[in-house]
Amino acid sequence: MSTPITSFGREAAAALSRSKNEPAWLVALREEAGQLATELNLPKPEKLPLTRWTLDQYGVNRPGQSVNSALDLPAAITALLTEENSSALIVQHNSSVVFTQLSDELKAQGVILCSMEDAARNHEELLRKHFMTAYTKEEHKLAAVHAALWNGGVFLYVPRNVTIEAPIQALLFADDAEATFMPHIIVIAESNSHFSFVEQVASSLGDTTTTLLHNSAVEVFAKAGAVVRYAAVHQMDSSAIDIAYRRAILESDSRIEWIIGDLHNGNSITDTKSVLKGNGSSSNSMIISVGTGKQRMSLTTQAVHFGRNTESDMITRAVMKDEATAIINGITKIEKGATKSNGQQTEKVLMLSPKSRGDANPILLIDEDDVKAGHAASVGQVNADQVYYLMSRGITRQEAERLIIHGFLDPVVSEIPLKGLREQLHSILERKLG
Repeated sequence: MSTPITSFGREAAAALSRSKNEPAWLVALREEAGQLATELNLPKPEKLPLTRWTLDQYGVNRPGQSVNSALDLPAAITALLTEENSSALIVQHNSSVVFTQLSDELKAQGVILCSMEDAARNHEELLRKHFMTAYTKEEHKLAAVHAALWNGGVFLYVPRNVTIEAPIQALLFADDAEATFMPHIIVIAESNSHFSFVEQVASSLGDTTTTLLHNSAVEVFAKAGAVVRYAAVHQMDSSAIDIAYRRAILESDSRIEWIIGDLHNGNSITDTKSVLKGNGSSSNSMIISVGTGKQRMSLTTQAVHFGRNTESDMITRAVMKDEATAIINGITKIEKGATKSNGQQTEKVLMLSPKSRGDANPILLIDEDDVKAGHAASVGQVNADQVYYLMSRGITRQEAERLIIHGFLDPVVSEIPLKGLREQLHSILERKLG
């Protein structure tokens, strides 16, 4: 049995790249990132001592078995798929993409859906222009590790003026705790394109003492007038650590809608950031999370306004049980010159146990006068008046609380653009809140 890697550097990162026959620029990038990973510090999220987390167990390359049909995927993977996956689907199993499906109609329109490794071979110019530019290897140690060791992942390109009705789905799945599991996702939406992308991250690790590190990154590039709905649901085992950095760069009159279900069962750090670069661009971020056991979570949502007449709205709703802790940060930054911009944010936390903890930290950083900005934050327990009202209608206290909690989270759950995934999400919530 191989031993998960606990240290690496410049030479190891370059060797990995050469073993994949990657182009010289990508070999150099991995090499530089490997060096940075030995020099940079970990990020410092508030009130979370990351030095106590197992963040240096990077795993070993364990590619999955490629298949030609979704029916040939492992049963644990097919159980997570829905009937709505016929036109565009990509699946990663442990360290590699094992299945890609794209309809002839979408291919004829110029849509590209493939693994990042395939993109390096077949779409090098597009990849090189965008890869690790919204999320850079210099940000911190976790970013450098990701840039050095990423594998599998998704490359999606939607041409100008193309509208895709059915959601494009990516399923990223791990069942080997010793596998390197660091997918990178790039979404490029050319001018006036419209589509939805759904990312699902799941695991089935069984009884293991090994920590799986899911160190992932998402980069979305919305060109002028493009509209992208990006939905993500993470639901891994408690033995996994979930690291997810998401970035979107928005040009003039483009829009990103983030719909995030951070329902991981172990410790996690997520950071979802929209950069409103172009005039008239907009961002809407809706995030839910449920903490159980002794989970420790840092959930950050950011919007940075550079363009004029830009708008951002951020809503985070979290439910904390048992001894779970969540630090929730909302950061709205309006730069000098971003006149007529409007940035709003709301963070709400329900605590279901006296030992649980939820900290909501709304932050406004305003460098321009002619703007609107606001925030709201609340941390508390289930509303007693609501419980009393439902009980007066013959509903038990337990059922009343369950209905209130589901109603609290439903504004985000109902926005998931796949019916099958919404149903799965309800099942996850029932399990975590039961």
